[in-house]
Parts: sequence; C-alpha cells; structure tokens
Amino acid sequence: MSIVYGPVPSWRLGRSLGVDPVSTQEKTCSFNCIYCQLGPTRHPLTERQEFVQPSALRRELMQVGDVPVDYVTFSGVAEPTLAANLAELVAVVREQFAQPVAILTNSSLMKRGDVRRDLALFDVVVAKVDAPDETLYQQINRPFVDYTLAEVLWGIHRFREEFQGKLALQMMFVEANRDCAREMAEIARDLSPDEVQLNTPLRPSPVPPLSPAEMDEIEAAFVDLLALSKARVLNVYKATRPEVVSLDEGETRRRRPQYSRQEGGDKR
Repeated sequence: MSIVYGPVPSWRLGRSLGVDPVSTQEKTCSFNCIYCQLGPTRHPLTERQEFVQPSALRRELMQVGDVPVDYVTFSGVAEPTLAANLAELVAVVREQFAQPVAILTNSSLMKRGDVRRDLALFDVVVAKVDAPDETLYQQINRPFVDYTLAEVLWGIHRFREEFQGKLALQMMFVEANRDCAREMAEIARDLSPDEVQLNTPLRPSPVPPLSPAEMDEIEAAFVDLLALSKARVLNVYKATRPEVVSLDEGETRRRRPQYSRQEGGDKR
C-alpha cells in the first residue's frame, strides 16, 4: 500500500500529487460525513497518532521522478491532521519538491494549538465547513470529536489570524443545507478566507448532488455577500481540470473513486 498517489486532476489545485499521511486500508476519520465518496468511517479516531514513517515517505518520493505537478497535497483515506508527525512529513516533502504543499482538512481538530502549528507549515490549507448551525453540523458531518461547530469555527478563525499562507474554505452543498447559502456565506465572510470552494458530491456518493442551477444560486449568494472581501468564489461545475497520468491507477482510485457522469466534485 503506497503513501504517495496520483497525480490527480484537481479542480482546485491543478496537477496534484497526493500524500496520504495516514494510509490505512479503510477510512480513518474524526467525521462520518453523509456524502463522503469513501463511504462510512471504518476507523473512528479523534486523537493524533503516527501512521507513516518519514523514511518510508522519503523512499516513495524519491521514486516519483520528474512527474509534472502543481502541488503536493496531503489528503487520502483519512483526515490528515490525525497524523501526529505531520510536521516531519511536510519537511520530507520539501526536501524533494520545490512545488507548494497543500492540505485538505475537515477542520475538526483546528481548535488544537498543535494542529494549527502543523497546518501553518503548509502553503495552502483547505478547511471544510459544511453547516451553518449545530443541528446541521451533527446531521451532515456526524462528528466523532466532542468539539461543537462553534469551537471548530473558532479554531479556523484563530488559524486565519496566525496563518501567512493561502486559506481556502471548502463548503459541500447537499439537500440538507441547500437553503443555507446566505448563512454559510456569512460564516465565510467572518472567517476571511482567500478563497471559497463551493462543492457538491459529483463523485459516487450516498447522497445526490445538487444541480448546476442550484449551485449557481448558491454561488450568487456568496458573490453578493463576499463582494467587499478579497475572497475568490469557485463553483465546482465551472471548474477546469488538467490532463494527468497517474503513477499507480489502483492506489489513486482507492482514495479517489471514478467520476460520475456529472464530472467534477470530490474531496480534492
């Protein structure tokens, strides 16, 4: 089982080489989101552990060669901030690659100071917010962590104050939060991200995606409320993706199932 996978054609990050800092066979996460493309969380976890040794990651990266990539992105079959040695793994990547390093996080542990310190080592942090209130947070994200939505948002806000890199918010829209665009946009405005990524589950998912027209309405609400901010608003239906050739198709598809006919949305 590999630690490194891809590159994948990311609608947010271009040609993205994946690093899975947890690399369990099945999903290890602090959430059990209703829409997750990887299915139910088989290994619920809320405390950080070491899963991947830096030496093992170094060996795999040395075998990658001159594959053209735009970003090296920490993601995979788990919540990447669960890796207690995340800082060491980032350092290994920077030894091998000059490209910027990104991470996709569900934000569940960002209240913790050690997690924020590790996230500050990245060039780009994509943090997830899917709900405007505690009820929908419990319904959509089904957290295993004890932190409330208010505590999660506090962690992101604190990180925004400290972080010198690019902060993006990913917001996944499904039927449950379809009518909450303005409330979600107000949260985004308060968190002052550099970018807001409006997503809907276009990959195989337990819940259906919203339509392009519905996502256009959501995008309009965000553009309206964020008009005075510097945040860029991206709509998954309008995104473009580069052509890439994967190093190992099996390892890539294990973490990134095939697109549905409505190509576009995924964790990446």
